[in-house]
Amino acid sequence: MSWLDRQSFLGPQSERRLGEVTVGLVGLGGGNSHVAQQLAHVGIGNFVLVDEDRISLTNLNRLIGGTWWYVLKRAVKVEIMRRMIKAINPKARVEIYRKQWQLVGDALKCCDVIVGGLDNVRGKDELDAFCRRFLIPYIDQGMDVHKLEAGHGHLVAGQVVLSQPGSPCLRCLGIVTEEALAEEARKYGAAGGRPQVVWSNGVLASLAVGLVVQMVTPWNRRARAGAYLTFDGNTGLVSEADRFRRWSAPSCPHYPPAAVGDLSFDIRRYVEKKPEAKRPTGWIRQVSSWIRRCMRSG
Repeated sequence: MSWLDRQSFLGPQSERRLGEVTVGLVGLGGGNSHVAQQLAHVGIGNFVLVDEDRISLTNLNRLIGGTWWYVLKRAVKVEIMRRMIKAINPKARVEIYRKQWQLVGDALKCCDVIVGGLDNVRGKDELDAFCRRFLIPYIDQGMDVHKLEAGHGHLVAGQVVLSQPGSPCLRCLGIVTEEALAEEARKYGAAGGRPQVVWSNGVLASLAVGLVVQMVTPWNRRARAGAYLTFDGNTGLVSEADRFRRWSAPSCPHYPPAAVGDLSFDIRRYVEKKPEAKRPTGWIRQVSSWIRRCMRSG
């Protein structure tokens, strides 16, 4: 009996497929901590975790796996997630990088899917561009809290976007805009971050995990490439965004199909060099020279 028997409906050999998949998680402070936990339970066998931060007191309201003990020890977030994943599935292979994701491109290139948990527009745009270049499906999560007019409380809202070849990118869908980038640049260095709450992060993370499983198992193939799911935290309603439903362009105009591959690739790094023949020295050279002269004269 396997620990994954109750999800055998995912399809033949689904356990093996899940175990072979490598998922990259970039940013682990909120939604991606849910994603890490759920993917470990689902049976994903390989993880690449990237986050340069340590846990702090303000992370406890949203970081799955976070504890007071970790706060007192100022534990590194990637290590917290690694321990949580290994506690669920000791056989999982987990690579951790306490760095900016731009510095671990070689590790991320090997991922089958990358899930972003970034809270800034510039980072989302750059990670989407990276994944497009290397033909890696990218799942982006975003959440915010908006103050309603006339003092009627707040709106909790978020979205999950699957950006992949053949589908609209974050720019096509209006997640990344020049106005948003400019506004973010003006506020660069301002203290504080976007509001985060654990329950809405959990809903968005579950949607992201569902997209991962759909891509790597034959359970329920999507009718079209990509996805844009919105979540209204006040009503609990999840729906497909109108912008995605209406998108009908033949291809993404921001990332042409030919704009792929590693610009820094050098075939010489991968070609095995033959060892150079050593020239004979000393008496060996003298004997070899004498033999050659004898053969020419004979």
